[in-house]
Amino acid sequence: MINVEISDGELRQASVEGIDAFLNLVIERIRAAIGGELNAENMQQMSTAQVVLVGYATLRDELMDGGFVQLIHNGYGPFFFRNPFDAAVRQWGLIELCRFMRRAKKYYQRHREDIEVELTDEEFMALYEKMPDFEDLDDEFVTNEEQWSQQVAYYVDEHLQDFIKVG
Repeated sequence: MINVEISDGELRQASVEGIDAFLNLVIERIRAAIGGELNAENMQQMSTAQVVLVGYATLRDELMDGGFVQLIHNGYGPFFFRNPFDAAVRQWGLIELCRFMRRAKKYYQRHREDIEVELTDEEFMALYEKMPDFEDLDDEFVTNEEQWSQQVAYYVDEHLQDFIKVG
């Protein structure tokens, strides 16, 4: 596990500010410890729990910003759809997120070759029109994001030692 230390006071303050502040504190400290984002090299240094958490944060950020088309085009498709991310969140108790990711995987498999290529900005934007399959999934994520993030935060709080050291 990559060493990430957060003081008890910081955790308490973030908890007072709300569940989002608590979750974002843990995520941002882990991201800082790995240089900003997941890659094959730093994933080997992290605990499985840390990888899944930063993965969830990446999923959330990408889907809230530009949806699955953006997520896949930015190179995250293999991480989410060729690895057991769905099974990991299921183990955390996020059954609906697991089912959601499995549905998304079907569209990923159908469209990945058209998305995972170099594109001009115009070609990239046209993908949204060509692939309406993802639009409903994007909307579903936005609808459920708050609930899923709360479930993730609850899991992190209950298993804090798998993510950080409290100092």
